[in-house]
Amino acid sequence: MNVLIVSQYFWPESFRINDIAKSMQLKGIGVEVLTGKPNYPAGDIYDGYKAWGCQQEQFESITLHRIPLIPRGKRTFLLALNYLSFIFFGLLLAPWKLRKQRYDAIFVYGISPILQAIPALLIGWIKGVPVVIWVQDLWPQSLSATGYIHNSLVLNLVEKVVRFIYRKADLLLVQSRAFEEPVTTMSSGTPVLYYPNAADDVLAQTSETSSNPIAGLDEGFSVMFAGNIGKAQAVEVIVEAATILRDHQDIHFVVLGDGSCRDMMLKEVEARGLTNLHLPGRFPVESMPGFMQKASALLVTLANQTIFAATVPNKIQAYMAAGRPILACLDGEGARLVNEANAGLCVPAEDAVALAKAVIELYKMPEEGRDQLGANGRQYYKENFNHDKLVDDLIVKLQLASRQYKGE
Repeated sequence: MNVLIVSQYFWPESFRINDIAKSMQLKGIGVEVLTGKPNYPAGDIYDGYKAWGCQQEQFESITLHRIPLIPRGKRTFLLALNYLSFIFFGLLLAPWKLRKQRYDAIFVYGISPILQAIPALLIGWIKGVPVVIWVQDLWPQSLSATGYIHNSLVLNLVEKVVRFIYRKADLLLVQSRAFEEPVTTMSSGTPVLYYPNAADDVLAQTSETSSNPIAGLDEGFSVMFAGNIGKAQAVEVIVEAATILRDHQDIHFVVLGDGSCRDMMLKEVEARGLTNLHLPGRFPVESMPGFMQKASALLVTLANQTIFAATVPNKIQAYMAAGRPILACLDGEGARLVNEANAGLCVPAEDAVALAKAVIELYKMPEEGRDQLGANGRQYYKENFNHDKLVDDLIVKLQLASRQYKGE
């Protein structure tokens, strides 16, 4: 079976789809990728790449077809151009670049923007193969929830486009069970199936050390947040909780990663004179197991928005794989998973007082109690989010979609 993966983001950008593509290839599936020029998250094109022109390269024996892309930069209007440029060049250039290639199915890694599926639908129509979309974010709800767009006319237009995408797809996979109802409502009969995220293989590996010492991580009780530092994560709650706990000199918050709100956090740390909140920046994904397994607790946050209550952040699976207790400052599906696994403590989204109390509760808990929470999460991960099993399941779904499309 030959599969074309369509994803605006791909290696050397760090996304879940990289590991899935490698595993599919190792399992005997022919994999090629249509993607853009790497520029996430800083917004600048990576060294060795140019925004304009097409490019072809190899990644783990997988052929990558790169089309031009306007970098996302730091401003909202540039982000909009970034999204639109992938659609435009995908429609204009991808059918020609892939004209000699044969595929049995097209798989879209549907993180924001879901609009990236539009070129995939055209290619699928031209080549006569099914298009399977893995919906990671709800659009247009996520646009309004993160504050990028408030104009009702624009949101209504985006909703119409999303409905078109869902209707034209052959199969929709959703990363959260809470996505099933809203996606089904908009899909007008396209089948919708639950297909959760796992974590990158490297995050499930046991690691006793990390090569980079990080302030706060090896000092007393460390609460570590790892990932995108953006509006959806409502990271202000971390600043407020750190402020509440500033007199507990043995408790440190460590925020690894980058994003649109990191500068705000750095300014607040300086303005408030916080010595218990550390923002060391981004690190390679390969170093994350060592960092996570050193942390006393792993923190996940989301904004207090209805859409985010339906979302399961991928870091929950990664945290479970790491085997450390989880502090979940969010609502809905993410909190349900942590509670169901008995993997940590959950508090309402954006509630800094409750988060600070939960930190103290874990801090005072005997070490064996914290270790048990971490072990519970790791076991739940193995039973429900095992990467290898999920890749096998995806291959079966793609094969079935291909056979049904051909009427077999």
